[in-house]
Amino acid sequence: MSLQKNAFLTAVESNRPPDGFIKVTDSPLTSLSSEQKVILNRKGNELFNNGKIQEAARIFITTGYSDGLTRVGDLLSKKNQSLKALKFYILAKNKKKCEAIYEKIAKVISVLEKE
Repeated sequence: MSLQKNAFLTAVESNRPPDGFIKVTDSPLTSLSSEQKVILNRKGNELFNNGKIQEAARIFITTGYSDGLTRVGDLLSKKNQSLKALKFYILAKNKKKCEAIYEKIAKVISVLEKE
C-alpha cells in the first residue's frame, strides 16, 4: 500500500464518528422489499421506544419510514434542536412541521435585520 493511501486511511479512521459513517440521503433504499422494510421498521420502532434514537433514525432513513422520521424530528424539536429536527421532517416530507421551523428561522432573521 502506498504511503499516501496509508496516511489517508489513518486520517479517516482517526476521524471516524463512534457510530461509523452514515450516508444520509433524501431517498430510501429502493432495493429493499416491502417485507424487509416492515422488519426494519419494527426494529427501528423497538430501538426508538428503548431510547436508542440514533440507531432508530438510521433505520428510518434507510427505509424512508416517514412516521419514524417525524417522531425523531419531534423528539429533537422538543430538545430545542430545530435544525436537526428540520432534517428529519424534510426526509419525512412533512411540510407542516417544516413550515413551523421555517417560520422560526424567518423570525430570527427578521430580528437580526433590525439590529
